[in-house]
Amino acid sequence: VQLHDAGPGLVKPSETLSLTCTVSGASITANTYVWNWIRQPPGKGLEWVGSIDFSGSTTYSPSLKSRTSISRDTRNYHYFTLQLSSVTPEDTAVYYCAARPVGYYRYDYWGQGTQVTVSS
Repeated sequence: VQLHDAGPGLVKPSETLSLTCTVSGASITANTYVWNWIRQPPGKGLEWVGSIDFSGSTTYSPSLKSRTSISRDTRNYHYFTLQLSSVTPEDTAVYYCAARPVGYYRYDYWGQGTQVTVSS
């Protein structure tokens, strides 16, 4: 399984951050993995942002829920996306997509990480 996250590296305050995670070697519609977005602000630990499961059901971090939307490609089911609205400099972080096996609390596969900086 391979994940590749990508998106703009610079976003202006109040705009929407958009990232895509392309998945190969696994189907995002199989009940095998839960697909996650995780971020790491500079000098801080990992923060879970949200996830989408095989059925398209989403779960979000309570602190980010009002600004977060995770969706998936419904044509070929090869990728899922993250949108974070009304960003501020506090949203500056390395953003990762990651696959968690259903029923387990570990992440087996990670994207390489995308640095996103929020700045005018």
